Amino acid sequence: MKIRALALLLAAMPAAAGSRPSALPVAFYTSFQQPAPPAVVGAMRAELGAILAPSAMRFEWRSLDSVNGSEVSSELAVLTFKGRCDVEGLTFQTESVGALGWTHVTDGVILPFADIDCDRVRLFLQRDLIYLPAAEREAAFGRALARVVAHELYHIFVRTADHSSDGICKSAFSTQDLLSTDFQIKARNMLQLKRYLPHGDLVESAGGTF
Repeated sequence: MKIRALALLLAAMPAAAGSRPSALPVAFYTSFQQPAPPAVVGAMRAELGAILAPSAMRFEWRSLDSVNGSEVSSELAVLTFKGRCDVEGLTFQTESVGALGWTHVTDGVILPFADIDCDRVRLFLQRDLIYLPAAEREAAFGRALARVVAHELYHIFVRTADHSSDGICKSAFSTQDLLSTDFQIKARNMLQLKRYLPHGDLVESAGGTF
């Protein structure tokens, strides 16, 4: 299976004696089915960095295409962006789109693999995006993708499929949740993340290509 092979290849460095190696980064491996505009990717990365800043974790972005088996990390997540991650061809059409993202689970075990459906996110937001100035749409869309990613990372790093009634782990986001200028993770959710993630200075690496 492809997922099993990737899991073996991208195995994180094990921690010793119940501790986690803070010197190693948390790695976000990304794969885009179609090339994404740099402005969308840049806004997504910046927004995710802002959301995760209170965790004081060190993380790196890495391209899944460049994996050679020599990479090490303290934790990892593989993020696959499906469809078109751009804001071209927006219309006023509205429809029920289903899940915007999902995390893989096998036999009740949360796997470090998540899919983000850019097509669905765009359909969900397009009526709101179209009212924004054209120069602001890519950044707004990138921030929205980051919030969907943050939700899936919560499942991966806290090792839970559960949802709550509010915050980053609620079961559904509104357009306001995804497009508001201010989005902060709840303190209780951050405490849960800190239980599992290695700590250190927050460093976002520009490594990897998109």
